[in-house]
Amino acid sequence: MFARQAFRAAQPLKSQYRRYATEQAAGSSNTAIYAGAAAILAGGGYYFYSQGDNAAKVKTAAKDAEGKAKAAIGQVANKSAFTGGEQGWVGLKLESVENINHNTKKFRFALPEDDQISGLHIASAILTKFKGPQMEKPAIRPYTPVSDEDEKGFLDLLVKKYPGGPMSEHLHDMTPGQQLEFKGPIPKYPWAPNKHDHIALIAGGTGITPMYQLARAIFSNPEDKTKVTIVFANVTEEDILLKKELEDLENTYPQRFRAFYVLDKPPKGWAGGKGFVSKELLKTVLPEPKEKNIKVFVCGPPGMYKAISGVKKSPKDQGELDGSILEQLGYSEDQVYKF
Repeated sequence: MFARQAFRAAQPLKSQYRRYATEQAAGSSNTAIYAGAAAILAGGGYYFYSQGDNAAKVKTAAKDAEGKAKAAIGQVANKSAFTGGEQGWVGLKLESVENINHNTKKFRFALPEDDQISGLHIASAILTKFKGPQMEKPAIRPYTPVSDEDEKGFLDLLVKKYPGGPMSEHLHDMTPGQQLEFKGPIPKYPWAPNKHDHIALIAGGTGITPMYQLARAIFSNPEDKTKVTIVFANVTEEDILLKKELEDLENTYPQRFRAFYVLDKPPKGWAGGKGFVSKELLKTVLPEPKEKNIKVFVCGPPGMYKAISGVKKSPKDQGELDGSILEQLGYSEDQVYKF
């Protein structure tokens, strides 16, 4: 049984300039070659064996090979705007801005070509760069797009404005037609269907974006049967981002997806969690650490990391659990990933 306890949202994250590594996108031309070869071989088999009892089997094999070849060609045809490696920064034009709440906007940036996909994979992020006239160094910040990785022609960022945050303030001041520099993809946790039996996603504020990227990928793949539990902490009800999308997942996959919303300042009549996170809450809603194939992901402000999972030292150093709630509950470091 799931419990709805309390979770105090931590203070906004103060961004710092850091260096990030990009990943060279893997080529997929061999896939088309192999699939094409499969189609040719199947066709050859049809030519030699189309007479007699084998005819039906050969025709079926030929159709299967043809389908695989078309799928592979389709994959190759999806050009990526971001290829990592030595590509460098790419300027994208802001296409539209949508107000989400009192301090959050969704920004749609047009990719260089209408038939391009972003090139991001699961799970990965993208870097943004901006240098104002009075800035000695450019502001560089990572974001996880909330648009689907297969969408062509654009990517969407969901950005909360933090006072004194140079990138978030710049984005919120931008108007359609202006450009921002991007670079990526920035590899995070490499996902494969059914990599884990059950994952837990503990998020605070805009830390929901990489969690949503992962959950969306799981439930858009019919072959992936992973169970997902989300604990999402915010200050007020208005601050809950992507709530409609999460509710849609919960309504569509009630046996595999559960979301728990907890507020620091709940409104009257709020039925969800309130206040602080507790060991009892996580013990109740998360998959047990003794289960062999589970993973707990954490993303949020520094205070959340410190209390829940221990701080993350750097993009390449996950850091220790350091007496955190997850360690107290018996989770090991290899069962926890900090975005």
